[in-house]
Amino acid sequence: MNKRQRIKKNEDFQKVFKKGKSFANRQFVVYCLKQQDQQAFRIGLSVSKKVGNAVTRVQVKRYIRQAFLEMKDEVNQDFDYVIIARTQAAMLDFHETKKSLQHVLKVARVYKSSTNR
Repeated sequence: MNKRQRIKKNEDFQKVFKKGKSFANRQFVVYCLKQQDQQAFRIGLSVSKKVGNAVTRVQVKRYIRQAFLEMKDEVNQDFDYVIIARTQAAMLDFHETKKSLQHVLKVARVYKSSTNR
């Protein structure tokens, strides 16, 4: 996942929080904001200290990034996404993380599940 696909600036996070819509399950809260004239989606990650120690938080972030990388063709490209990991996200392995993210993105109606997989 390259640098252009990440949300880093606080003002970008705030814009998605204020204008975007939120969807949640037990492990993640996802804010989605449609952007005009954007070729690829961007994601911002927020993993609080409540989730665990630094090693755990970095692992959760890596799992989320890798899951988005694998789902990049099924996710709507003209959106900004901010993913907030809840404490239960620390208990998941990679495959469970991906499945949970797919679920919340389907609820948000920004995930196109492909039938040939």
